[in-house]
Amino acid sequence: MTSHPDLTSGPVLTRREGDILFVTLNRPDQLNAMDNALVETLRQLFLDLYWRRDVRVVVLTGAGRAFCAGLDLKSFNAGGSNGSTADGLDGQRRIADIVIAMRRCPQPIIALVNGPASGGGFAVVLASDVRLATPTAKMNAAFIRIGLSACDIGVSYFLPRMVGSSVAAEYMLTGRFFTPERAAQLGLVSAVLDPSDLEARGRALAEEMLHASPLGLRLTKDALNHSIDAGGLEAVIAMEDRNQVLTARDVHFAEGVRAFLEKRKPDYS
Repeated sequence: MTSHPDLTSGPVLTRREGDILFVTLNRPDQLNAMDNALVETLRQLFLDLYWRRDVRVVVLTGAGRAFCAGLDLKSFNAGGSNGSTADGLDGQRRIADIVIAMRRCPQPIIALVNGPASGGGFAVVLASDVRLATPTAKMNAAFIRIGLSACDIGVSYFLPRMVGSSVAAEYMLTGRFFTPERAAQLGLVSAVLDPSDLEARGRALAEEMLHASPLGLRLTKDALNHSIDAGGLEAVIAMEDRNQVLTARDVHFAEGVRAFLEKRKPDYS
């Protein structure tokens, strides 16, 4: 098995605790804004997760008082006046690859939104599977406030599906911030928590997900992804039928049943 040492320095930190990988954006003095190094590290991390079996759940947060302030405009040219159109498109796609890789990786991603999440940071929050927030976790599609379109890095895909087209249009056309209370009301975040409780709640949620079998957890995320855009009920049920047959024949199914009947945590080792 390929070794995956934790990242203990640099723009992204990782810490593996059993089957859970804790990922921290680590530019606190810049509110974890995305420079080239952060983009490339985060992009590669999520690309690699597709092949990893030693990680079953990811918990993602930001260091310091912010989740991610978006693109670091002082250090990253994403296609403005300083480069060719082709270079700009390459840079844009490297950032967009992060959210595509987040949705493609089979591990559920729990975002602990510990502070502001704007622009690209907002996109990363939306690309996560579950979002827990603190009272300082305001979020917005900041792109439109600096002369760009608000439709960037998957925001125009995720947000209408989560909050409806009217609310999405309201916030994207203005760049207005979602307050934590409004985000919770709309179901954009699952809970608003005291900062001191955020990591513990994220860890507890991750541990609860680990009661699922490895294959069952992966196929559930996969089916949820595809069901959003499925052609209809029958297409979704066909996918669900396939997943149930696959998991019922998996080596871990019997242990899942035993653990349920014995009222204990399953051991899938």
